[in-house]
Amino acid sequence: MSKAKFINLVDTTLRDGSHAVSHQYTVEQVKAIASGLDEAGVQYIELSHGDGLAGSSYNYGWSATSEEELIKAASSVIKKGKLVVLLIPGIGTIEDLKMAADCGVKVVRVATHVTEADISEQHIGMAKKIGMMAIGFLMMTHMALPEKVVEQAKLLESYGADCVYIADSAGALLPEGVSERVSAVVEALKVPVGFHAHNNLTLATANSLVAIEAGATFIDGTCRGLGAGAGNTQIEVLTGVLEKKGYETGVDFYKIMDVAEDIVEPIMNRPQVVRNASMMLGYSGVYSSFLLHTYRAAERFNLDPRKILVELGRRRMVGGQEDMIVDVAYQLSRK
Repeated sequence: MSKAKFINLVDTTLRDGSHAVSHQYTVEQVKAIASGLDEAGVQYIELSHGDGLAGSSYNYGWSATSEEELIKAASSVIKKGKLVVLLIPGIGTIEDLKMAADCGVKVVRVATHVTEADISEQHIGMAKKIGMMAIGFLMMTHMALPEKVVEQAKLLESYGADCVYIADSAGALLPEGVSERVSAVVEALKVPVGFHAHNNLTLATANSLVAIEAGATFIDGTCRGLGAGAGNTQIEVLTGVLEKKGYETGVDFYKIMDVAEDIVEPIMNRPQVVRNASMMLGYSGVYSSFLLHTYRAAERFNLDPRKILVELGRRRMVGGQEDMIVDVAYQLSRK
């Protein structure tokens, strides 16, 4: 068991879960979920478009309600926890970050592809300058060997990141891959390390436990596992598992169960299960947020979505290349 007895749970239902509801969260839904999570004792509650601040666009999907409205709504009901946003440089800007801070956001997770940590320096620096907690968030870590992940994690730490995350954005890592990467980063850094899982191979909870055993002290989850692809670690389940393992989270097990069942589940478009296409995300190592875009392209060009995902994986497509899904589907349809 990790020496760190306390595990910080970060709920990202209102950010990663945004993918699964096509970014259609309303003010009322945000208030209900955020206040429920806060009452349950969740310390970190993340909210933004699924692709981070300013993600609402033709390329990534339009939000039903502006981020500023949703952030203000969440901020108005969170009394104990900290409101968090995700920012991907190149999508979100410094001005977006300042807006979020003005609306009550306390923490920003600056997310980059696993080999591109250097583009986060300006955003992490600004976050620290305006008094925010800054977390460096390395996405698609299955695409880099542990030594490369460590190299990039050290850059984030040098820029002032208060915590560095290893994200299995495609749900492609097996437990040993998680252990190798997390343990290497924990050993190399002085700041805490976090882990973000996707459930495309049904390994999200198992991989989260492996990450904790390797030294991670920040772990992500969502109510009912709501998220891109086959979803994320199911936070109410993880809370119970960690309790059984003897860890402390500060989260009330019964209350987080009730938030998931009474508030989140009724607004879900579909059960968050591992279907063939989402399974192929993990198998092929494709970014989890590509799933709904791939379904739409498959229908448009009368293709099996699995074929599109395999080709995207073969081309090593990464987050930010969603526009290529249609191109790939068109090319496959011509064969």
